[in-house]
Amino acid sequence: MPINYYIFLAVALFCIGVAGVLTRRNAIIIFMCVELMLNAVNLLLVAFSKMHHLALAKVDPNAGINGQIFVFFIMVVAAAEVSVGLAIIVMMYRNTHSIDVNFLNRLKH
Repeated sequence: MPINYYIFLAVALFCIGVAGVLTRRNAIIIFMCVELMLNAVNLLLVAFSKMHHLALAKVDPNAGINGQIFVFFIMVVAAAEVSVGLAIIVMMYRNTHSIDVNFLNRLKH
């Protein structure tokens, strides 16, 4: 499959994530859109890694795995982000009984 299909899919997923972050007010949906953007970047890293591996497979058998290693580390950071972010959202809900970002923005004044 050509790399253009992967690029188009990743750009579409990233744009959906950006639109969700900019237009939604629910903190959980914003959090899910950030994860969608991370997954779009992961898709591109794996696609380019595979393309690079196919181009250099005859020269070096270990070529092209750097993108997959980056994806592994991004997934580890995303898992930590999910645990910390959801804990913060739960604590905000316990204190204010709302997860509306606009309402939470007014609390700082």
